[in-house]
Amino acid sequence: MIVEALRREKVDCVFGYPGGAVIPIFDALYDARDIRVVLTRHEQAAVHAADGYARVTGKVGVCIATSGPGATNTVTGLATARFDSVPLVCITGQVSREMIGNDAFQEADTVGITQPVTKHNYLVGRREALAETLRKSFFLAANGRPGPIVVDVPKDVQNEGYEDSYPEEVLIRGYKPVGKADPKVLQALAETLRKAERPLFFVGGGVVIANATQRFRRLFSATGVPVVTSLMGIGVVDSRHPLNLGMLGMHGSITANKALTACDLLVGLGVRFDDRATGETRRFAPSAIKVHVDIDPSSIGRNIGVDIPIVGDLRHVLEDLEPLIDKSHNAKKYRPWLDEIEEFRRTEEKFARESKSNLEFAAANSGEEQYPSPRQTLEALSLIFPDSVVATEVGQNQMWAAQYLSFTQPRRWLTSGGLGAMGYGFPAGLGAQAVDPEKPVLVVAGDGSFQMNIQELATCVQEGLPVIVVILNNGYLGMVRQWQELFYRRRYSATCLQSQAWCARSCNSPGTHCPPYMPDFAAIAKAYGALGFRAETLTELKAAANEAARLAVATRRPAVIDCRIHREANVWPIVAPGKGNDQMLYEGVSV
Repeated sequence: MIVEALRREKVDCVFGYPGGAVIPIFDALYDARDIRVVLTRHEQAAVHAADGYARVTGKVGVCIATSGPGATNTVTGLATARFDSVPLVCITGQVSREMIGNDAFQEADTVGITQPVTKHNYLVGRREALAETLRKSFFLAANGRPGPIVVDVPKDVQNEGYEDSYPEEVLIRGYKPVGKADPKVLQALAETLRKAERPLFFVGGGVVIANATQRFRRLFSATGVPVVTSLMGIGVVDSRHPLNLGMLGMHGSITANKALTACDLLVGLGVRFDDRATGETRRFAPSAIKVHVDIDPSSIGRNIGVDIPIVGDLRHVLEDLEPLIDKSHNAKKYRPWLDEIEEFRRTEEKFARESKSNLEFAAANSGEEQYPSPRQTLEALSLIFPDSVVATEVGQNQMWAAQYLSFTQPRRWLTSGGLGAMGYGFPAGLGAQAVDPEKPVLVVAGDGSFQMNIQELATCVQEGLPVIVVILNNGYLGMVRQWQELFYRRRYSATCLQSQAWCARSCNSPGTHCPPYMPDFAAIAKAYGALGFRAETLTELKAAANEAARLAVATRRPAVIDCRIHREANVWPIVAPGKGNDQMLYEGVSV
């Protein structure tokens, strides 16, 4: 029945790791040649891979893990999917029913453990309930606010024969996701937008999840209202569009944060108003009327008080809002506002110019080689891999990628937004690559986070997945080190990845005295059968990236490029903890 359910739900690829409690499932998949089974090397990676597959396709991702440690290893991936509203069904094995509660070998309370990090979960206690449970699980994963569902199936239930069929209809008492919004509140939004002089759209991942990008782009074009995005909203509007002001928040653009502070109307679409986006909430868009549109009523007003709450599916909300919008006067009416924004942009460009010279000066005076800056690295990759799917790890590499890569379409930006899970990017890229093996997926990683799921190189090699990993290697757990530099008096505690037992405990000045870096990522890649490259200059990076792009697809092998960057490069700007988005710092200078 499980294989039949996968077929009926049009699942063509599952990610998993077998074990004693799921042997019957994998035995059935042995004959299911229409369903690709990707054997990952860790259950966490299987969930992240299913997550990446789901984000790229918009379909429900599926992963399978065994009982006990197999199931507990899925928790980080499930929490990531829950935070970022990714539709997943995770099927786990469980010990036989008569053994549950007896501390049997590889038994764990999977339902209890995963309940806080899933949208819903089930323990299938009767074989006759299996088909209905699976049907409900796929429905719940994809409808309303999407999220991960766990289906825990005891081994004896898997082995029990039963003549049943997969249900066509789904009836879940009390679960009725909202579709259309109240017409009165949509009219209020249209009227408020008509009166506003400095309006701003705040676009989040909910627009992508709802497949509402094209509808939003029509509204955006009709109104001429500038846009800021959350981390998850990248790609809804072309990064290069002059009215896309960039990402807001802790590491958002100067233009976005200044516009946020100055706007008189902020329309949040599919956003959570999380703390990294808002900063100190009392200073968040202080002069603005705030509108929040979301399918999840529990998200509205949770972090930021709003003046116009709108509960509804964004596809329907934007479709119903479009005819209410006055399209006759936007360009002329907003001219003073756009001129003000242009001043913000000039300020941002000034800081960027000065930052580049400061970075070169710091490198030249530290005795280190002149490694490429993160901006140079990411902008070069953006040209070599235009319109590629990009997955990131978490930390400085993630923020630099968000700041400097360009995206023209949604579903090409994969990152762990809410949970911030290191180890996400590589397996998520693997899952995305399984969708289209002809065009390499780019993974931007840090040297710390890549090592959390480095074993998935074996999966990529054996599955013929030409994922290209570029490691921004600074020899540190970079984001934590940056905070130690800025807020903890440069006390670099347990963040240097080059330190060895004989290094001075108080060392906080990297340079020529440092021991050699380990591991050798290029050598590790080659040991797995992948392609391995090193780059210490921008010229070497470009050559390695072009060669990797050519060879990875031609040989169906992944590639790892170990790119050294300046060891103490920081992410700028930054909104310090407890500060408002109007209190940005850029290299220690107030913006």
